[in-house]
Amino acid sequence: MKDGVIADFKVTEKMLNYFIQKAHNRKMLVHPRIVIGVPSEITQVEKRAVMDSAYRAKASEVHLVEQAMVAAIGAGLPITEPSGNMVVDIGGGTTDIAVISLSGIVYSRSVRMAGNQMDEAIMNYLKRKYNLLIGERTGEQIKMEIGSAHQLDKPMTMEIKGRNLIEGVPKTITVDDGEIREALSECVSTIMNAIRVALERTPPELSADISDRGIVLTGGGALLKNLDKRIREETGLPVSIADDPLCSVVLGTGKMLSDFKLLRKISIE
Repeated sequence: MKDGVIADFKVTEKMLNYFIQKAHNRKMLVHPRIVIGVPSEITQVEKRAVMDSAYRAKASEVHLVEQAMVAAIGAGLPITEPSGNMVVDIGGGTTDIAVISLSGIVYSRSVRMAGNQMDEAIMNYLKRKYNLLIGERTGEQIKMEIGSAHQLDKPMTMEIKGRNLIEGVPKTITVDDGEIREALSECVSTIMNAIRVALERTPPELSADISDRGIVLTGGGALLKNLDKRIREETGLPVSIADDPLCSVVLGTGKMLSDFKLLRKISIE
């Protein structure tokens, strides 16, 4: 999987097979119902690819649901009520933003700017500024430890080990949170712009609800330090983070399997 879309068919099919067997503890004759969360701006071809992989893994029924919708259910938002709920799900490959009311999506947008791109931005920044080459895992570690979207209360520094590009030897440098914030500034701005556009496109009746209830952040990217503070400052709206942001999409998908009526209502296929 890459950026929320299938990059390799066979491997995806094998992965689904493995998960199905693990869930059922047996090998033979398992034909489960499968719910899959997909980014909101997925193309018909990508949709087909996801469904084909699931059917090849011997699913009896496949339901595709927009990721932001599932995240909202997982975060415990009252999506069936007539009031407006806004959810921002910052995952690995995509950030999904949606305004939801009466179990339907009023506005949704998916931008390919999320955790993976943040890691890459940190890697490129260190390459440019210090001629230091680091791997993806180190990039992610830096983001998790000292990455932030808004000034921190107390400055943080971190020792980073990598390879010097010019001399080709291992090298250790120390960077502070301000530098990593600068590296992430473009990624954060892209997400901020998407949120701003979503707020502009929301019908006025629902805007009133969002100004009371605020925006709910889910997904691993919601754990970026002070991101909620930055969104709060730039939009003037209350911002909260889901109880278990890393698992909201998974929890939401699980809830839908037990509520079949709701699933029928909101699946896109």
